[in-house]
Amino acid sequence: MPLLLLVAGSAAVAGAARRTPVPAPLLLVAAGLAVSYIPGVPDYTLDPKVVLPLLLPPLLYTSAIDSSYLDLRAQLRPVALLSVGYVLFATFAVGWAVYLIVPGLPLTAALVLGAVVAPPDAVAATAVARRVGLPSRITTILQGESLLNDATAITAYKVALAAAVGEGATWAGGVEEFLVAAFGGVGVGLVLMAPLHWLRTHLKEALLQNTLSLLIPFVAFAVAEQMRASGVLAVVTVALYLGHRAWEVDFATRLQEEAVWKMVAFVLESSVFALIGLQLPIVLRGLDRYAGAEAAWYAIAVFLVVVAARFVWVYPAAFLPRLLFRRVRAREENPTWRGAMVTAWAGMRGVVSLAIAFSIPVTVHGGGPFPQRNLLLFLTFTTVIGTLVVQGLTLPPLIRVLKFPGPDAQAATLAEANAQAQASLAAERLLEELLADDRNALPPPLADRLRTVLERRRNAVWERLGQTNPVTGESVDDTYRRLSRDMIGAERAVFVRLRDGRYIDDEMLRTLLRRLDLEEAAAYREAA
Repeated sequence: MPLLLLVAGSAAVAGAARRTPVPAPLLLVAAGLAVSYIPGVPDYTLDPKVVLPLLLPPLLYTSAIDSSYLDLRAQLRPVALLSVGYVLFATFAVGWAVYLIVPGLPLTAALVLGAVVAPPDAVAATAVARRVGLPSRITTILQGESLLNDATAITAYKVALAAAVGEGATWAGGVEEFLVAAFGGVGVGLVLMAPLHWLRTHLKEALLQNTLSLLIPFVAFAVAEQMRASGVLAVVTVALYLGHRAWEVDFATRLQEEAVWKMVAFVLESSVFALIGLQLPIVLRGLDRYAGAEAAWYAIAVFLVVVAARFVWVYPAAFLPRLLFRRVRAREENPTWRGAMVTAWAGMRGVVSLAIAFSIPVTVHGGGPFPQRNLLLFLTFTTVIGTLVVQGLTLPPLIRVLKFPGPDAQAATLAEANAQAQASLAAERLLEELLADDRNALPPPLADRLRTVLERRRNAVWERLGQTNPVTGESVDDTYRRLSRDMIGAERAVFVRLRDGRYIDDEMLRTLLRRLDLEEAAAYREAA
């Protein structure tokens, strides 16, 4: 019952937040905090051993499967500098600062906090970027960073945690664990992606395919973790491949899958932010000697270090490689100070930091309490909330003030029109070939409609004729459905070819494919 109340309540608050200008995470935290003081409300506690395997795989999968493999590959260098270099830099910068600021806190525990708050959650940033029209390069870099930085942060967290709980850790061991996790995670993903895609394309029912889709991130994560590899990278690798090949899956599966994963991400993200508010009173009661003004000072200091560390890293990472390497100058666009400013300010922390923080164990080896665990949780919560409030609310006006050149709407429209024209031409040629075969004979009204639908997608529903094909025995409805599917398949293949040739991007491909999916679904409904 408490779990049901948590999910239902957080979903209701998140839904209501869409009608207000206030970000949903802030309302969820406030609502959770208010509810926690209601008499009779149970304490919501999470088992640290199940938090990461339960929360991270689906959240990563739903983000990665909607990402562009081609765009990410094109921006791999800046993405790697942020997702690996910056995360490690932020881990040490924040950890060392907290070690100096908080008396009595071991360096290993401080580094645990550094790893927890190091990875930005750029989901909100990319949503803002698309809404206000940021250049696609910046959007791709932010999205790619959010997919890959979690692996670096979790690996750094595990190394610091091993030292903090008394397992012993060395620099050499940390480097070895990082390399094993990185290459092993990608390797596991490469091994799993083709069989999983084959299974997805050979299951005949959309319900079974989407059930498999729900299991894929957990399977990839579990297999990689069992091999001491990065479950995060395994999930991301598999999801990028499946997203890149999503056009090969049945249209009904794609339509259902999009709705299912949006719901899963909505429920998980809403529940986690509500848990912040529900857990805050428990954490505050456990701060021991750190309370009041002292705890507030620590929270402000950590927030400032987190923000400053990102600026310290982003500007040199944006401009130095171009100054030092001719190949970078030849292959990549010239970065601007405005782009670096937005990238540095788009460092909001979110669900991933919370999930890692919840997984901090209660005790160390030997049974003693983990050093200042509640203080670390408190500082994580305040950092996430602070970045969401300060950076999240100010990022849209900052982007507007910087006056980025908007996307070229005319060029995008021309590209879409050209892609649609090529696809329709291919489908029309195929249709004429198919109709020339007696096995595909259709009454003139239906044949004309198949031609018309290539130019005008919205036709009035007409009376269906219940005739049968004398050659194949198919009903008119079955023949119409089959030919419509073949025509749409021809268009779909052209769109994918144009995407692979970089004439259109993945976002436009998804828009065009969704339109075809809806048309195919409509054809099936009309023929039913």
